[in-house]
Amino acid sequence: MTRRDIVTSLLAMGTAAAFAEPAEAAGRSVIDYDSRVALQRLRALDPGTRALAARAIAILMFPNIIKGGFIVAGQYGEGALMQHGKTTGYFSIAAGSLGLQAGGEAFSYALLFFRRSALDYLNRNNGWTIGTGPNIVVLDTGGAASVTNLTVTQDVVAIPFGLKGLMAGINLEGSKITRITPEA
Repeated sequence: MTRRDIVTSLLAMGTAAAFAEPAEAAGRSVIDYDSRVALQRLRALDPGTRALAARAIAILMFPNIIKGGFIVAGQYGEGALMQHGKTTGYFSIAAGSLGLQAGGEAFSYALLFFRRSALDYLNRNNGWTIGTGPNIVVLDTGGAASVTNLTVTQDVVAIPFGLKGLMAGINLEGSKITRITPEA
């Protein structure tokens, strides 16, 4: 077996793992509970984040995204779309990557929707691949504190938080968000 065969095999396995449906997806009540707890954690981060969340017309909360790999990495998580305090849909997020990387991590992601057109795009297409469709900006929690009502011009603001583990970089670009139907 050549080095090229090994790399090709690792790439194929990593890509399959990144986009495979988990063997036992969480039920609606678990996703709802975890998403609400994550939303409370997001609001508690700082006043700027709390203000952004209050202005959003909807929040797609991914409370626990797991990422791991060696050279080939994958990530997956499930979350709830919340509007006016109620869950209006369920989505998964998945991505794969290839490069100099090793390790594993877990984190939360909040996608705050500020434009009806972006929310309609998500619902009409049953999801989307980040980097296509609505304009999105990723903020760290410290950056959220300096954002005012006048400076938010994007359709969607993404805020990663609660990082645990060791792996370089959190990348949202190219992640595929897909509508799911979890069991009750």
